[in-house]
Amino acid sequence: MSGQGKTVCVTGGSGFIASWLVKVLLQRGYTVRASVRDPYLGYDLNQQHSKKSYDDSPLLADPKKTEHLLALDGAKERLHLFKGNLLEEGSFDSMVNGCDGVFHTASPCFVTTSDPQKELIDPALKGTLNVLGSCTKSPTVKRVVLTSSMAAVECIGRPRTPNEITDETWFSDPEFCKENKLWYQLSKTLAEDAAWKFAKEKCIDMVVINPSMVIGPLLQPTLNASSAVILELINGSQTYPNVSYGWINVKDVANAHIQAYEIPSASGRYCLVERVAHFSEVVKILHELYPSFQLPKKFYKFACCSKSRVTPPDLLLRENCSSVDSEEFEPEALVDSGVTHRQDNSEVKMGLEEAHRGWFNSGVDSLGN
Repeated sequence: MSGQGKTVCVTGGSGFIASWLVKVLLQRGYTVRASVRDPYLGYDLNQQHSKKSYDDSPLLADPKKTEHLLALDGAKERLHLFKGNLLEEGSFDSMVNGCDGVFHTASPCFVTTSDPQKELIDPALKGTLNVLGSCTKSPTVKRVVLTSSMAAVECIGRPRTPNEITDETWFSDPEFCKENKLWYQLSKTLAEDAAWKFAKEKCIDMVVINPSMVIGPLLQPTLNASSAVILELINGSQTYPNVSYGWINVKDVANAHIQAYEIPSASGRYCLVERVAHFSEVVKILHELYPSFQLPKKFYKFACCSKSRVTPPDLLLRENCSSVDSEEFEPEALVDSGVTHRQDNSEVKMGLEEAHRGWFNSGVDSLGN
């Protein structure tokens, strides 16, 4: 399906997943309206695009946050940046109005917080409802694709029975998340639950994408949370978490969002997990790739490991994505791309220029045919 002549909206456009989503949408011919929190003050957006911006203010606040978007193929002709505030009702009205589809990816993603309600829960929950509220005001919006997370799936708060299957019908237990101070998991759980209730009440055609740990080449200049976890292991961490996570390539996540929008039969939730790997396996791969690094040898107990976090690879059901194709998983690719270093290990950072291939070579080609 071609996006030629169609306009879509991407919230949180400068983020890790969203940047790739914008890139692929532009490649498919869509006109993209992307929101960023503070797009104005710095240099002339109109001169960059040689055409009128959709916002009255002509200046970008921090060019570094958006220049990777403006450099994408097709951006000059078909990318428009908007200011969007998740906590401000009506903030997305002008951006959504006239769009055929909306991709809501904007939501804070970090683990440590001094004020979880203000920094995580409110932006995730209120932001989702504000974006959906804007969608109800635009008669042109045909479908909304919401970026949720496996964090809203896997924290069930009870011991798992032998051979129990994890699937898209699972929802994390908010009380369990609160008790264990899993604030990010709580924010995603509450936001998705509220979204489903709102969508049902307002008859919104909504599809939800629930990715696991998303890694791969970075387009944006900042480090995303999932990649930061890998960086910590090679940057002096003394321990690693005694937990298994699902992993997925950011390119596959972007493609899955677009398939969820384009395929009429797509519905419900889609759990995106290419491979489940314990952190000990990640450390082992790092050691093989970078033997000079001082890597952690001990693990620490993760808050909810004993009850809900560990999902063995053979216990992850992908029935709702039964037609998804994937290439052979290459574990070495998990950590190889994007890591630059000096031999003396005095500097370890994520190298944007060298992130020429994904940490996974899998392919989420379609959600259905």
